[in-house]
Amino acid sequence: MLTIAVDAMGGDHCPKAEVSGAIMATKSYNVCVTLVGREDVVRAELDQHHGWDPARIKVHHASEQITMDESAAKAVRTKKDSSIRVASRLVREGGAHGMVSAGNTGAVMATAKMVQGVVPGVYRPALAQVFPSLKNTPVVVVDVGANVDCEPKMLAQFAVMGDIYSRIIFNTRNPRVGLLSIGEEETKGNELTKAATPLLKAIPALNFIGNVEGRDLYTGHADVIVCDGFIGNVALKVSEGVVDVIKQMLKESLQTTVTRQIGYLLSRSAYTEFRKRVDYSEFGGAPLLGVKGVCIICHGRSNANAIKNAIRVAVDFAGGHVNQKIEEGLDGFASAASAD
Repeated sequence: MLTIAVDAMGGDHCPKAEVSGAIMATKSYNVCVTLVGREDVVRAELDQHHGWDPARIKVHHASEQITMDESAAKAVRTKKDSSIRVASRLVREGGAHGMVSAGNTGAVMATAKMVQGVVPGVYRPALAQVFPSLKNTPVVVVDVGANVDCEPKMLAQFAVMGDIYSRIIFNTRNPRVGLLSIGEEETKGNELTKAATPLLKAIPALNFIGNVEGRDLYTGHADVIVCDGFIGNVALKVSEGVVDVIKQMLKESLQTTVTRQIGYLLSRSAYTEFRKRVDYSEFGGAPLLGVKGVCIICHGRSNANAIKNAIRVAVDFAGGHVNQKIEEGLDGFASAASAD
C-alpha cells in the first residue's frame, strides 16, 4: 500500500481541508496518509472526526509553517522544519511515495527541487494542469506556472513529459501534442514558439500537431498543450474565473422567476453534472513533472474533495512509475536536441 505525505499546514483552510481530505482518501482508495504539520493542531482536528482508521492515517510533526504571503526563497532557506520541507524530505528518504501540498506554490516548487532533486536530463520541472474538454477527454497543459521565462528546448521537454503523463495517467493512446500560440499557422507566434517548433517536430514518437489556439484548451483538439509558465498561468487563472462566473450566472438565471425555479429543480441533476465537469476540485492538483519522487501542488483554496483527489493523483503518479518513464522518454529528446 502506497503512503502519501500531505502538508497539513499549507492551504487556506488548513488543517481542516487536509484532514478531511485524507480521511476521505483512505476510505476511497488503497492508500495510507501521513499528515505533516504541528502535531497538536493536526490531532485536534482529527479528534473532530469519527470512523477514520489510525492504521491508515499517521501524523508527522513539523514545527514550522510557510504562509502564502511569505517570500518563497527566504522561507525555504530559513524554515528548515516547515511542513512543506518535512513532507518533501519524507519522499526523498522513502518514508512516503509522494507528497501533496496546497501551500505556497513557489515554496513547494523550490523545496521539491532542492530536497527531492530533479530527474536526470530535466532542464526545469513544470506544472501540469488538467483541463476539461467538450469531448470529455482530459487536456494536459504544461506549464501552468513553474517557469515564467522559458527556452525553446524547455517547451520541447515539456511536451515529452506531458505526453508520458497523458499516456500513463489517462491512458491516452498516441496523445496529440500542440504548441499554444496565437494562430494555427506555423509562421504565427513569438520567437519562442517559432524556435520550439522544429525541436518538437524532431522528437521521435511525439505526435506533434503544430500550433493550437487558446480555445483549444477546451475543444479537445489536442490532448497535451505546451506553453511557457507565464502564459499557462494566465490561461489557468482566467479559466478559473470564467468557470466561477458562469456557474454563478447560471444559478442566478435559473432562480430568477417561479417558472425558472421549477425548471431549476427539474434540471438540478444536469446543473450538478455541469458543476462536476468544471470543478477544479475533481481534478485534485497539478503534478510537478520532472522532480524525483512525486509532488502534487493544489490550489490554495482547496477543499477536502480537492485534497482527496490530489492524493488519488499522487497514488496514480507513483504507481504508474511516471518519473522512470519520463527519464526514459528524455533519451529520445536528447538525441533530437543534439541532432538539431
